[in-house]
Amino acid sequence: MNDGGRFGQRVPAGRQSWNPNKSMSRIPKERMEKALAQLETISEEDYAKVQGLANIVKPLRSVLHKTPDDYGMTGWRDIYFPSDDGTPLEGWYIPAKGGQSDKLVIFNHALPMCRAGYPGHLGLPWSAFDAVEIDFVIQMKHLTDAGYNVLAYDIRNHGNSSAANGGLSGIGRWEWRDCVGVKKYVDGHPELGQMKVGLYSQCMGGNSQYEAIYRRPELFENVKCMCSPMVVSMAAIFDAFSELQGISQYQELIDLELLKMGAFVAAEMTPHLFAEGVKMPVLMLQVLDDAWTRNPEDAQKTFDLLGSEEKELLWIEGTTRRFKDGYNYFGRHPEKILPFFDRYMK
Repeated sequence: MNDGGRFGQRVPAGRQSWNPNKSMSRIPKERMEKALAQLETISEEDYAKVQGLANIVKPLRSVLHKTPDDYGMTGWRDIYFPSDDGTPLEGWYIPAKGGQSDKLVIFNHALPMCRAGYPGHLGLPWSAFDAVEIDFVIQMKHLTDAGYNVLAYDIRNHGNSSAANGGLSGIGRWEWRDCVGVKKYVDGHPELGQMKVGLYSQCMGGNSQYEAIYRRPELFENVKCMCSPMVVSMAAIFDAFSELQGISQYQELIDLELLKMGAFVAAEMTPHLFAEGVKMPVLMLQVLDDAWTRNPEDAQKTFDLLGSEEKELLWIEGTTRRFKDGYNYFGRHPEKILPFFDRYMK
């Protein structure tokens, strides 16, 4: 029986099912009534802003503006494999400096990025979101220099991976299948399947990983650890962005626009729902004064809900810039990240 439906899930042994049909309506009656009333009275200007926020889940594809060649990494190759639901995914396999080691880090990304990062410095259309470069390839360079092989992949509807789900992102609610697919690819590979595995799962990719672990715990039992930067609840994103745009009173209408698109509503797109299933050691990174979400509250709640006995939350301070300083943190400060992987994988 397929367990990949929007609300269907396989229940791990010994764990009570989380049943969204029981715990919430898509949009509760009072919230829907308020959204419909807002739709009747909102100005055209504000309605365009609401639609723009809902359209965050229609990800702009980022190009692969860098490859491992940019940092002199050698022996790497393009790879491709199916998601658990058959969606074709593309990525890189990069061996450790000096030759393939026995340690592998599976590396994914945030929305609207790709395995290479984010090309906001190249101008429109990416600069309209944030005119900065995010460089994940230098982070892979840090890992390979430290003796780790890297498997980096594009999540569905991002980078060079295929479209799915009408081009919409579920911020993890569909993308968990990609995390399952890459792990099955690794486990079934004659060389990769013999390696010790760690995860670098960030933002949307982290939300996805949490749900994948919750749904398929047996598949991830052998994972040594996970670095989990910038995981986020979309309700916090919408609340912060709407305040910046002067439309914070329209949270219900944002949900209605999401529903009309065929997307998940805000309350359904959060790592809080699945964090309890994560048992491996976790290092979480978050921007403390992030202007685009609601920290420290949202991140702290996710951290507290993690089922891991060994977990650490590293706050990035002195900035409000999620893209510029959050996602680039590992690139600038490998000394803060590599010891975590070394502790559990060497």
